[in-house]
Amino acid sequence: MTRQLKLGIPKGSLEKSTMELFLQAGWKIDSHSRNYFPSVDDPDLYCALVRPQEMARYVTDGTLDLGLTGQDWIIERDCQDEVAAICELEYSKSTNKPCRWVLVVPKDSPIQSVADLQGKRIATELVNFTQKYLKERQIEADVQFSWGATEAKVVEGLVDAVVEITETGSTIRAHGLRIVADLLETRTQLIANKSALRDPWKKEKIDQIALLLQAALAARHHVVLKMNVPEGMADAVIKLLPCLRAPTVSHLYRTDWLAVETVVHRSLVRDLIPRLKGLGAEGILEYDLQKVV
Repeated sequence: MTRQLKLGIPKGSLEKSTMELFLQAGWKIDSHSRNYFPSVDDPDLYCALVRPQEMARYVTDGTLDLGLTGQDWIIERDCQDEVAAICELEYSKSTNKPCRWVLVVPKDSPIQSVADLQGKRIATELVNFTQKYLKERQIEADVQFSWGATEAKVVEGLVDAVVEITETGSTIRAHGLRIVADLLETRTQLIANKSALRDPWKKEKIDQIALLLQAALAARHHVVLKMNVPEGMADAVIKLLPCLRAPTVSHLYRTDWLAVETVVHRSLVRDLIPRLKGLGAEGILEYDLQKVV
């Protein structure tokens, strides 16, 4: 029987972006309607769709060897010591910033700080963390589990405050609510079962997946720049170019021009291209990358 590594793919908001990242890394994962076991073009992998809130549980007990979930849900289950954190993978949000769990109240609420939660009702999915957070600050409050639509509960006056996750806070403000405080930052984490890591075959497969996922993410932040440069301006152009190590330079056939190629951070390109052109560079090309290792 073929050995397989059991991989958990987060179901829900992370599902599509996770599959896109795996595709860029080299694995084509296809989910089908109402099917919790996506197909994958690698006989060494077995995939299951699992809610991020439950991922750490199944990795901890060995149902899964490897999975992706938020650090928030690992903290919520208090299993940081029971799973092996392989690497952070920030890929789900457009801002590339960590999501935040924040304390939210109506705009006209008298609550101005965490200390004002004494005796209040709070709704959240992150119950254990919130209770521990308040206990550490000697605040007694009624923390209630929310099955969803958490923001609506404070809008409708069912609770005094909510602890909710956000990326930019724009949706919260759009609902006429106010952020009082940031309680927790969270990023997506690749986690493994510790027993799986003691199996040489599984560890090698886990290392392969981690390497290529990180390489795919690194590639999203970099591009290749290629250009032709007059030989007399080569030093000025190369001095201007940031690169991973050093640019590749070669002579164009029977001319006094050089072909220059380098990898740069995507954010620098808009400023670099006009300056390169000003130094005499021509035929400037920009290419996306698939992986940077």
